[in-house]
Amino acid sequence: MSDGKLVRDRIPDIIRANGEEPITYQADPAEYRQRLRAKLLEEVNEFLTADDGAAIEELADVLEVVYALAADLDTDRPTLEQLRQAKATERGTFAARLVWLGTR
Repeated sequence: MSDGKLVRDRIPDIIRANGEEPITYQADPAEYRQRLRAKLLEEVNEFLTADDGAAIEELADVLEVVYALAADLDTDRPTLEQLRQAKATERGTFAARLVWLGTR
Protein backbone atom coordinates (compact mmCIF):
# COMPACT_ATOMS: atom_id res chain seq x y z
CA MET A 1 0.00 0.00 0.00
CA SER A 2 1.40 3.38 -0.99
CA ASP A 3 1.45 6.56 1.06
CA GLY A 4 -1.63 8.67 1.26
CA LYS A 5 -4.98 8.09 2.86
CA LEU A 6 -8.52 7.36 1.85
CA VAL A 7 -10.59 10.54 1.58
CA ARG A 8 -14.22 11.33 0.91
CA ASP A 9 -15.27 11.54 -2.76
CA ARG A 10 -15.72 15.32 -2.84
CA ILE A 11 -12.37 16.21 -1.26
CA PRO A 12 -10.61 16.64 -4.65
CA ASP A 13 -13.34 19.10 -5.73
CA ILE A 14 -12.94 21.05 -2.49
CA ILE A 15 -9.17 21.19 -3.01
CA ARG A 16 -9.67 22.42 -6.60
CA ALA A 17 -12.09 25.10 -5.37
CA ASN A 18 -9.25 26.34 -3.15
CA GLY A 19 -7.03 26.79 -6.22
CA GLU A 20 -4.90 23.68 -5.82
CA GLU A 21 -4.69 20.49 -7.89
CA PRO A 22 -5.08 17.26 -5.91
CA ILE A 23 -3.01 14.19 -6.72
CA THR A 24 -5.17 11.07 -6.35
CA TYR A 25 -5.71 7.58 -7.69
CA GLN A 26 -8.47 5.02 -7.36
CA ALA A 27 -7.58 2.11 -5.08
CA ASP A 28 -8.20 -1.42 -6.30
CA PRO A 29 -10.76 -3.45 -4.30
CA ALA A 30 -8.22 -5.08 -1.96
CA GLU A 31 -6.46 -1.81 -1.18
CA TYR A 32 -9.82 -0.06 -0.74
CA ARG A 33 -10.93 -2.61 1.87
CA GLN A 34 -7.60 -2.29 3.70
CA ARG A 35 -7.75 1.51 3.60
CA LEU A 36 -11.37 1.49 4.84
CA ARG A 37 -10.31 -0.55 7.86
CA ALA A 38 -7.46 1.87 8.53
CA LYS A 39 -9.89 4.78 8.11
CA LEU A 40 -12.21 3.22 10.67
CA LEU A 41 -9.36 3.15 13.21
CA GLU A 42 -8.48 6.76 12.36
CA GLU A 43 -12.07 7.94 12.81
CA VAL A 44 -12.59 5.96 16.02
CA ASN A 45 -9.41 7.48 17.46
CA GLU A 46 -10.62 10.96 16.50
CA PHE A 47 -13.92 10.23 18.24
CA LEU A 48 -12.17 8.95 21.37
CA THR A 49 -10.05 12.07 21.68
CA ALA A 50 -12.79 14.58 20.77
CA ASP A 51 -14.40 16.79 23.36
CA ASP A 52 -18.16 16.54 23.82
CA GLY A 53 -18.74 19.39 21.37
CA ALA A 54 -17.00 17.60 18.48
CA ALA A 55 -17.85 14.01 19.44
CA ILE A 56 -21.10 13.79 17.48
CA GLU A 57 -19.44 15.01 14.28
CA GLU A 58 -16.67 12.45 14.74
CA LEU A 59 -19.26 9.76 15.42
CA ALA A 60 -20.93 10.67 12.11
CA ASP A 61 -17.57 10.11 10.41
CA VAL A 62 -17.30 6.68 12.05
CA LEU A 63 -20.78 5.84 10.80
CA GLU A 64 -19.90 6.91 7.24
CA VAL A 65 -16.92 4.55 7.25
CA VAL A 66 -19.06 1.75 8.72
CA TYR A 67 -21.58 2.22 5.89
CA ALA A 68 -18.75 2.11 3.31
CA LEU A 69 -17.36 -1.07 4.88
CA ALA A 70 -20.81 -2.65 4.84
CA ALA A 71 -21.24 -1.76 1.16
CA ASP A 72 -17.79 -3.18 0.41
CA LEU A 73 -18.94 -6.40 2.07
CA ASP A 74 -22.08 -6.43 -0.14
CA THR A 75 -24.38 -5.35 2.68
CA ASP A 76 -26.69 -2.36 2.40
CA ARG A 77 -27.75 -0.04 5.22
CA PRO A 78 -31.18 -1.64 5.76
CA THR A 79 -29.59 -5.09 6.06
CA LEU A 80 -26.97 -3.76 8.45
CA GLU A 81 -29.73 -2.17 10.52
CA GLN A 82 -31.71 -5.44 10.51
CA LEU A 83 -28.65 -7.26 11.83
CA ARG A 84 -28.18 -4.60 14.51
CA GLN A 85 -31.82 -4.87 15.54
CA ALA A 86 -31.68 -8.67 15.67
CA LYS A 87 -28.65 -8.53 17.95
CA ALA A 88 -30.36 -5.91 20.11
CA THR A 89 -33.42 -8.14 20.42
CA GLU A 90 -31.35 -11.23 21.20
CA ARG A 91 -28.65 -9.73 23.42
CA GLY A 92 -29.93 -6.28 24.34
CA THR A 93 -28.42 -2.83 23.82
CA PHE A 94 -26.12 -0.75 25.99
CA ALA A 95 -28.85 1.54 27.35
CA ALA A 96 -28.79 0.05 30.88
CA ARG A 97 -25.07 0.95 31.25
CA LEU A 98 -24.29 -2.48 32.73
CA VAL A 99 -20.67 -3.36 33.56
CA TRP A 100 -19.89 -7.07 33.84
CA LEU A 101 -17.47 -8.07 36.58
CA GLY A 102 -17.43 -11.82 35.98
CA THR A 103 -19.32 -14.74 37.55
CA ARG A 104 -19.55 -16.48 40.92
